[in-house]
Amino acid sequence: MHLGNGIICPVTGVPMLAIAGVTAFYAFKKARKDFPKDKIMPAVMLTALVFALQMINFAIPATGSSGHVVGAVLLAALLGPYAAFLAICSILTVQAVFFADGGLLALGCNIFNMGFLACFVAYPLLYKTFADKNKPVLGAVLASVGALQLGAAAVVIEGALSGSIALSGLLHFSGLMQAIHLPIGLAEGVLTAAIVVLAQKIDMKKLSYGFGGTSLVLAGFIAQYASSKPDGLEWSLLNISDSVMMQTEGVFYAVSEAFQAKSAILASISPAAGNLIGLFAVGALMYLGCLLLSRKTVNENAL
Repeated sequence: MHLGNGIICPVTGVPMLAIAGVTAFYAFKKARKDFPKDKIMPAVMLTALVFALQMINFAIPATGSSGHVVGAVLLAALLGPYAAFLAICSILTVQAVFFADGGLLALGCNIFNMGFLACFVAYPLLYKTFADKNKPVLGAVLASVGALQLGAAAVVIEGALSGSIALSGLLHFSGLMQAIHLPIGLAEGVLTAAIVVLAQKIDMKKLSYGFGGTSLVLAGFIAQYASSKPDGLEWSLLNISDSVMMQTEGVFYAVSEAFQAKSAILASISPAAGNLIGLFAVGALMYLGCLLLSRKTVNENAL
């Protein structure tokens, strides 16, 4: 569901980037109120796991498409929505800057679609509602499906506002996006539910070692065997190619493309090495963020 620069124009991309930045600042302030130091390692390792999971595209039978989990609901379920949103921001930023996976001009849209809607809409309305009724498995599945459906709808709206999707193809594009992201959401829901149940049985500090080890295996080895079929967004766009008008004019597009051409250094080396370096980059960024979250000011300690 990673939107590229050509689908998003500055009229949509710049305001969405500002919204993402303001939301990240708000999430940081909220998460900082209750983020003990012993939560740092689980948060870093879980973020690394989600980053690695996003590398694993799995084929969707009878469609010619593939999908990958987003992981924002999982992060929110185990870390809380505010820290989870910051984790998704870290993941998507590293992907865009160092892998050119998702456009820089579209980064705000991607953060909103995959992070905001999952952490601040699907998580409280679906996951938490059912988890509070002692039904975390049902909540995980419904929230994962809901998050991807909301994200798919947001992509359609952003594409329309950017002028990259003709009005004549909008309904068809919307149907394709919702349909293809339903099985992806179900698969993510099952995985999320399994990890949530596991986290209820095993101490998070111990489980974090498993998260870290699994992320290394996924990024360094299994990701090389991921499906090469177009993902849900790419597949949907291919099926409405006559209605797609790429937004490739203007200084914002040119600057974004030029910057990514130089910054995407991990996309030009061997996949295994690039994935592992990216994994450590995400871990380091999240670790720095968690250190800042766990740091209390003198006034806060006095209170």
